[in-house]
Amino acid sequence: MSRSARRYTPEEEAAMRAQGLKPVTVWVFDTDRPGFAEECARQSRLLAEADARDPTIDSFMDAANRDMDLPPYEED
Repeated sequence: MSRSARRYTPEEEAAMRAQGLKPVTVWVFDTDRPGFAEECARQSRLLAEADARDPTIDSFMDAANRDMDLPPYEED
C-alpha cells in the first residue's frame, strides 16, 4: 500500500499559497521497512539502560519539565 503524499489541485495549491502557506518536503522513516520495529526496540533498550546507569537523569528530567511548566513524570 502506498502512503504517498496527497496531491493538490492547482486551485487548492493557489488557495493555500494565498493563505501564506508554502509547500515543503519532509522525509520520514519508512515504518513498513523490514527491521524498523526491531531497530526501534534496540534503541529503546539502549536508552533505558543508559538512563538506569545515570543517577541524575530523574532530577534532570524533573528540572526540564519545570522549565516547560509540565508536571513531573510519574511512572505507573
